[in-house]
Amino acid sequence: MNESSAKHILVAGGTGLVGSRLCQELLNSGYRVSILSRREGVSKEGIPLLSWNALDQIIPSVYAVINLAGEGIADKRWSSQRKAAIRSSRTETTSRLVDAYRRCSDRRPGILINASAIGIYGSHDGTPIDENSGVGLGFLSEVCQDWEAAADPVSTLGVRLVKVRIGIVLARSGGALPKMSLPIRFFQGAKLGNGQQGFSWIHLDDLVSILIHCIENDQYQGVLNATSPFPTTNETFTRLLGKQLRRPILPVPAFVTRSVLNLLMGEMADAMLLKGAFVYPKILQNLGFRFKFARPEAAMKDLLG
Repeated sequence: MNESSAKHILVAGGTGLVGSRLCQELLNSGYRVSILSRREGVSKEGIPLLSWNALDQIIPSVYAVINLAGEGIADKRWSSQRKAAIRSSRTETTSRLVDAYRRCSDRRPGILINASAIGIYGSHDGTPIDENSGVGLGFLSEVCQDWEAAADPVSTLGVRLVKVRIGIVLARSGGALPKMSLPIRFFQGAKLGNGQQGFSWIHLDDLVSILIHCIENDQYQGVLNATSPFPTTNETFTRLLGKQLRRPILPVPAFVTRSVLNLLMGEMADAMLLKGAFVYPKILQNLGFRFKFARPEAAMKDLLG
């Protein structure tokens, strides 16, 4: 039994795309895992689902907390109510965790790994972005800023805080890749807008590995970008996807896809699909993290091949 077997990891948002895989890998690595959930019971992987109301009782037994909780950004069209839910589901959850750390003075967890997103940088036209870049404008940037600010007070308690700014997660099922693949499979694939917007992505396996490294390596602290070191453009990614699926990409004029997306998705289309940034994981690279899937071709071959 390895050293990790004695360490209890608490995951908020542990039943989602990233959380499910993360919890399984933590179990495989010998950790004890619990999930904070709105319902009590046992997950399909056999992991205890614990009520948020029991947080104060759970915290003293925990080595680290990983907070992935939050309403899905792209699950529904953005109304004022939906935007409020996206923001509050992140900030209120994070504040609740920090408050639990504060009340637990005797056996406080030493680590908080808090999710964030590269949306904090806003959109940029080709300028390389790393952790030293400033924050951007717009709804997603504001949400991420508030999300990170809610976690910051835990640092004053002597807790190691890692704020993981996650790129577009690529996975076999769930996330962006199946949605992007579907029109291409039906011979309807096309670049979005002018196609030159940055597409900063990460393979799910690499993201899970990063989160586990955050637990195990004290040098992982503060802000870090969880993105591949090879961001690309929307057009290039779409063409690589078409090549992998053996489907053509249609030469649709930029104004057509822009108009259709704005009609279908409203504000969300501009913020998430028609604009982007080229985000680099400078800190991860300086720490020597080795990506299993650094290039988009390798990720697509693994996930779609």
